[in-house]
Amino acid sequence: MPRLDQLLARNLGRSRREVTRLLRRGAVSRPGGETLRAGRTPIELAELPVELLVSGVPVRLREHAHLIQHKPVGVVTSRNDPLHPTALDLLEGAPMHALLRAVGRLDLDAAGLLLWTTDTPMIHALTHPKRRVPRTYHVALARGWTPPPRGVDGSIELELADRSRPRIVELEPLAESARHPALEPPEGTGALATITLLDGAYHEVKRIFAALDSHVLRLARVAHAGLWLPEDLAAGAWRELDSLPNAAA
Repeated sequence: MPRLDQLLARNLGRSRREVTRLLRRGAVSRPGGETLRAGRTPIELAELPVELLVSGVPVRLREHAHLIQHKPVGVVTSRNDPLHPTALDLLEGAPMHALLRAVGRLDLDAAGLLLWTTDTPMIHALTHPKRRVPRTYHVALARGWTPPPRGVDGSIELELADRSRPRIVELEPLAESARHPALEPPEGTGALATITLLDGAYHEVKRIFAALDSHVLRLARVAHAGLWLPEDLAAGAWRELDSLPNAAA
């Protein structure tokens, strides 16, 4: 069970010592006026989120923060990069900003759904290959692709140049009318596709279409673990989530 001072430190991005000073000064109170001074006060998880006032400013205490972001092309997922802006830079003002970690990654030239959380075990659950978490991408290609080989049960059986076998749930042509706005096909696009994978290996979508005699010009992740990127969420924007999607979705 978390303590009041621990929650304040995590949510305010302050040290425990700074939080102790705030409590001793009587700067932390409930909206009804009750002043809170005991940092060791346990907070039931069922009570969270809790609304408090810190120096008169409303603060919402959470156990964890979860966000969905529409990552634009041209920013990196790394927390720090000397050459490019980062997706984390676009989360300025988000709850528990300093503790947020990306759930997986998207390349510099990729756009779409990027989840963020302070819950490290959930990151593992949503990204580990053994969990077989589906990820769906809309893809702009230079040309059509060679149909992949299929097993007797209809499943796609494709071997890549490195001998790996991606777990492809779906690979279909994508109608322009069904294209997610996160995918902006560049000039020279000859075909659109939708692909759902149970892996998250490096450049996997690009390597799959290369093996099928095509070439990826642009891609956007539009769903992760059954959660779809809202079409009205603008590039670079984010929203807070009450929880992350179930890794078994």
